[in-house]
Amino acid sequence: MSNYRFGIDIDGTVTCPTSLLPHINKAFECNLVLDDIKEYDLTKAFPVTSDEFYKWFKKAEPEIYATSPIQIDAHAILTQWKKEHELYFISARGHNVRDVTLQWFIEQNLEYDHIELIGTHDKIQTARNFEIDVFFEDKHDNAVGIAEELNIPVLLFNTPYNQEAVPNGVIRVNNWREADYWIQHTFLKQKA
Repeated sequence: MSNYRFGIDIDGTVTCPTSLLPHINKAFECNLVLDDIKEYDLTKAFPVTSDEFYKWFKKAEPEIYATSPIQIDAHAILTQWKKEHELYFISARGHNVRDVTLQWFIEQNLEYDHIELIGTHDKIQTARNFEIDVFFEDKHDNAVGIAEELNIPVLLFNTPYNQEAVPNGVIRVNNWREADYWIQHTFLKQKA
């Protein structure tokens, strides 16, 4: 059986898409729930300037990443995949949070082949450089761009903030079990 290289986003994909909300609600005295977040740009959901939000986020970033809960079933499925495939985590996080990111992986007992923190949302070149076979993402434009530019399937984890239409090659999944089902019953069968 061939092993494939999986490109996996971290925030909102491996971690719960709600990870930021308790921090935002505390800092900005609001009461946001995931359904309030209709766009990837969180500042659209509550009264705050982009500048103000960015300053707060830069300060809060290490604590947010250190305390982000992992998505249900992500650990079991990623652990199973690691036995047969290569797991490349490709994140828009910057190098300033490398230590906290690596520590989180240790605490979650999550194995990987490589973690690349690129400091930008543009993951196309990184996915190309690492010859990724399938990608896992929660940001709509990333999923579409990767699928169209690299002609690889991208599994888009459904959230209220990524509901725009998707082209062929972007497959919506609601959770890690659905992602695993698609990998086992569609991706690996097509590759066989």
